[in-house]
Amino acid sequence: VQLQASGGGLVQAGDSLMLSCAASGRTFSSLTMAWFRQAPGKEREFVARISRYGGNTYYSDSVKGRFTISRDNAKNTVYLQMNSLKHDDTAVYYCAADEFRFGIRTTDYKYWGQGTLVTVSS
Repeated sequence: VQLQASGGGLVQAGDSLMLSCAASGRTFSSLTMAWFRQAPGKEREFVARISRYGGNTYYSDSVKGRFTISRDNAKNTVYLQMNSLKHDDTAVYYCAADEFRFGIRTTDYKYWGQGTLVTVSS
């Protein structure tokens, strides 16, 4: 499975941004998908996850109510809509996928994209 994340950039606090992650190499609807992020000097942390057909989503407390994860299985793409961005959201955002697990740990996901940088200026 290959994952290609895009959509990062430099925004101001309070702005919105949508990340996309295109998948290939496997039937997309067989994959659970997630977003993680890694800020400078910190460990990679869970952001959000979505089940194979989108009926089940889960968010970290730090983004709940501001971020929305969604997927379009016809386009083999998962999205992360980020609203009300804060300086603390600055990080490299990674999409991840797995055929079997549906967790919140980095070890729950076998496949990883290359990351896209989101910088939020305060």
